[in-house]
Amino acid sequence: EIDRMARAFNAPVIIDTTITQGTLRNAAATLGIKVIVYEAGEALRFDEFAIRTGERGIISTMRELGMLSRSKSAYRPVEPFVARSSSWVRAQKSGILRANRRLGEKVGKGELLGVLSDPFGSRDEPVSATHEGIIIGRTNLPLVNEGEALFHIARFDDALRSIDSVEIFRHEMDPATDSIPSAEPPIV
Repeated sequence: EIDRMARAFNAPVIIDTTITQGTLRNAAATLGIKVIVYEAGEALRFDEFAIRTGERGIISTMRELGMLSRSKSAYRPVEPFVARSSSWVRAQKSGILRANRRLGEKVGKGELLGVLSDPFGSRDEPVSATHEGIIIGRTNLPLVNEGEALFHIARFDDALRSIDSVEIFRHEMDPATDSIPSAEPPIV
């Protein structure tokens, strides 16, 4: 059921993770409630792409579950890539992060992701990828504290194909590429 819900959400990437103790997903699972979590955007900012994707995904999932009537969608279905696992590269010290890599980029193990500097720029520490994969999340705040999450890297069986799929999806959801208004009627 969770796989069905995740696929109905119609995002290009699914991360199949174990349930972590103390999380909302854990509490829901304990009560026998099936739940998926959508993670996108960035703290303290409105991200039109993330909002559009989330809105479309919620409506699509509600239709799949019979909570809303079915309608012909104006969006083409996405065959998602399922990540085998993912992990965050964390700051080894506090400082100022100068990131060199963008969201959606493929990285190899050991590749440079950015540089952490002390406030005076006298000591630079490289931040490197801990494994091969695609950057699916990253901080945009330059000031970081030791232990904070910097880059979220997902592992895929076919990283290059998944990058292409994400780029096509991003183009479709980008407000700048809209040529006609949404065909999706408002929910009332």
